Amino acid sequence: MSPIPSMPYALLWLERQIRSVANLTREDARLFLEVAPKVPVVPEVERYPLEAANEALEALRQGRLRGSAVLVP
Repeated sequence: MSPIPSMPYALLWLERQIRSVANLTREDARLFLEVAPKVPVVPEVERYPLEAANEALEALRQGRLRGSAVLVP
């Protein structure tokens, strides 16, 4: 038998991870908030009504999202 080639399983199964950082100190946050206005960070958000959750998931699956999809009531 030939070896099984490696596969990009994260793409194959569309698995995603959410990560956060919990070890931020108040001083870290204060320093960050001083710098944040100087950096031109503009979040890209696509809003979907809750009833359109399946459409949001489909956009995610097809790679049509830029930024974050947010479900709103």
